[in-house]
Amino acid sequence: MALAELSDAVADVEVTSAIKLKGAAAADVPAGHQRFYIEGRLLSLLGGKKGLPGQVAWLADVPLDASNRAPKLKKARLLIFVDTVADRPGEVRLARPYGQFWWSQELDARSRGVLRELVSADRPPHIVRVGNAFHVPGSLPGESETQIFLTTDDGRPVSLNVLRRPGEAPRWAVALGEMVDDSAAPPPPDSLLWYRLACTLPAALPDTSTADLPSDQATAARADYRVVIEGLKPCARNFTAP
Repeated sequence: MALAELSDAVADVEVTSAIKLKGAAAADVPAGHQRFYIEGRLLSLLGGKKGLPGQVAWLADVPLDASNRAPKLKKARLLIFVDTVADRPGEVRLARPYGQFWWSQELDARSRGVLRELVSADRPPHIVRVGNAFHVPGSLPGESETQIFLTTDDGRPVSLNVLRRPGEAPRWAVALGEMVDDSAAPPPPDSLLWYRLACTLPAALPDTSTADLPSDQATAARADYRVVIEGLKPCARNFTAP
């Protein structure tokens, strides 16, 4: 969840006041939205780089419904991803225009999990690009192994590995380290490593990754890369932003 990493703070808040803004204060609001000045009571600070006071205020451009009406915000429980404002205690700014969501247990738990991973010593690195791919046919028909190396922001080795055995579905895993062992597996859905991969990897294996491979091995490597992409559910927001 990129928002969790980009934000100064992630908070669970109850809206105490929501005032519609008009005129010059809402001159650049996107079509189908209404700008609000929102005040909220801090219920819980999930995490982030900075703390927040008990009362916070922010601006939000809220989507209108099919009837062109804004949702009821007062007393609503929201999860907000915000940056603090220098020299303005209690004032925050949404980290992105969509940094405000209806609170839910599922979203709360998912966000807390990512925030915990972000501060762990062994958090996975950012994926910069897809590097070289290698494909090794096995001794039996239908047996093979593909390894695809990923370039990371801190130089740590990360690789995707796809194993095929006759009569079995392809198995893929991600390895964080030089060696690939039997414990390597796909990342858990919605984990930080899952986000690093699902939200960064291109849909198809780049031609540069297979430039040094014979054509049949390049074709096999591209097919195995698709196994990985299909194994990662799409990187998309599946919750509603008020």
